[in-house]
Amino acid sequence: MKKALFRSLFFVFLLVFAAGCHTHTHDHPHHTHETTPSITHEEVHAALQTWCDAVVNIGKVYTEGGDYMGLTTETINTLYDYQAGEVFFKPTLAFGAQTFRLTDVGAVAYFAGSNENYPDDKGFALRPWITATYTTAGENNKGIQIHGDVALYMGNVSFTDPDGNTVTVDKTFGFKKRDGKLRIIQHHSSLPFSKSE
Repeated sequence: MKKALFRSLFFVFLLVFAAGCHTHTHDHPHHTHETTPSITHEEVHAALQTWCDAVVNIGKVYTEGGDYMGLTTETINTLYDYQAGEVFFKPTLAFGAQTFRLTDVGAVAYFAGSNENYPDDKGFALRPWITATYTTAGENNKGIQIHGDVALYMGNVSFTDPDGNTVTVDKTFGFKKRDGKLRIIQHHSSLPFSKSE
């Protein structure tokens, strides 16, 4: 009798447990493991090309006597995430206390110069450069990682001036997808190491 009662109670427990699980599933019909918007490799490549084109365009406007400072400010506010979040920016030609640029003012000064608070900045984009091209660290997007709404890039960017001189730098970019658009949240740049013989 006790065994029969135990089996009956156990069976009722299983039914209640199963019903609870079933109800829980319907309480959250839209629940998925993917909670952040995904970034595609194509979006990363487009963001990299946009950045390269922007540097060239700033120099072009400067050479033509246009409002290069206004353009630079607009470019930084559009491509970088200074307005909505934090940005870690380490330019190529920066040193000392101004090595790291955590504000949009510091970023604008690096690309366009003309800021007395950054006297060593001559305006990297004003050289001017006529082309800027990027390559990934390896074939088949090996230099790109995507983690939900954040993507990382590692590779080289080469800049060519009107005299045909080319400078290649090592680059690392971090992008965050915000409002459907990739914005730079991390930018590290350095000259390649040259081993002395």
